[in-house]
Amino acid sequence: MKLFYAPHVCSLAPHIILRELGRPFELARVDLRRKKLADGRDFAEITRKSYVPALVMDDGSLFTEVSVIVQYLADLQPESRLAPPRGTMERLRLDELVSFIATELHKAFLPFTLMPAVGHEAKDWAARRLAQRVGLLEEMLGRGPYFGGDDFTIADAYAFWALRKFVDVTHQELPARLADYVPFVGERPSVRDALAAEGILPAAPRADRTAP
Repeated sequence: MKLFYAPHVCSLAPHIILRELGRPFELARVDLRRKKLADGRDFAEITRKSYVPALVMDDGSLFTEVSVIVQYLADLQPESRLAPPRGTMERLRLDELVSFIATELHKAFLPFTLMPAVGHEAKDWAARRLAQRVGLLEEMLGRGPYFGGDDFTIADAYAFWALRKFVDVTHQELPARLADYVPFVGERPSVRDALAAEGILPAAPRADRTAP
């Protein structure tokens, strides 16, 4: 498999999941500003959407969209416990959470990233709305260290990226439990390896941290 990615964006989530699965894969970096690959080709030759992630399977099939890719990867190896079995209430709840992250957090970053000439008032409103959604996400964390309780799931990989992005673009602090959750997740080998491969500094470990 080949994952087309760019540092600091949402392709980090499927990158983490690929490393969790231990499956062989290739990374292909995309220059999102120029929409170019490292060899100079236009990224549109791979996908007309011209954004990452894009995952090319062994048979040449191509998939896009974070939520679709991470669910597909989890279902390739059910024994990984990265997602509950389809058809269960637990899977429905996980799908609900992944959709929430995709629509209420991920897409809500647009005023800070891609939208041109966004005024201060609009950004302030967007930041307040994002903070409310992050507060809801904290409630969804429940009692376990991960969103799946004791099991790390695809939702954790996506939330890890989204929460770091929230802090980066809005310059707001995370609620207390999520402030512990992000570096806690950042200590997983798959996460640290993905960050290192993309040239991103990991969340700084804290000596007194326990599971959130």
